[in-house]
Amino acid sequence: MKPLTGAFVAMLAGLAARDASVPTNAFPLQGTWTLVAADKVLPDGKTTRDYGERPKGRLVVDTKGRYSLQIFKSERPRFASDSKADGSADEFRSAVMGSSTHYGTMSIDDRAGMLLFSIEGSSFPNWEGTTQKRQYKLDGAELRYKVPPRADGSIPVSVWQRLD
Repeated sequence: MKPLTGAFVAMLAGLAARDASVPTNAFPLQGTWTLVAADKVLPDGKTTRDYGERPKGRLVVDTKGRYSLQIFKSERPRFASDSKADGSADEFRSAVMGSSTHYGTMSIDDRAGMLLFSIEGSSFPNWEGTTQKRQYKLDGAELRYKVPPRADGSIPVSVWQRLD
């Protein structure tokens, strides 16, 4: 009787492992992405850098579309003091204007060609609790999206390269 019990337990374990190892409906943008460009298109059509010549950034997306995104201007000056609390007004301004971070969930509207960021937390508090729509294009391992036009008419464009 004991050999049958052992075989039965082994069979159940094998079935459970088979079912657990197959991810279903993984989010198409799942993975880790590095920022390639953070530009803006001006009203006259000219493209310029929005976060400096060598912006830094990371976008991490899980299988269900939960994400965390950070963009930093690489030319941000360091604070004169090693204490973040003791920064000058100019240092604080440079730190805030030289970064964009948010996290939440994202979804895709294939018919409209839109990427939707449902933002839970953001370095810009006004975005918290909002859904931001981005026209996007996924070309192999490159993700490119446009932010809606700013008040000055410029259109930010982010380009990401998949790392994994």
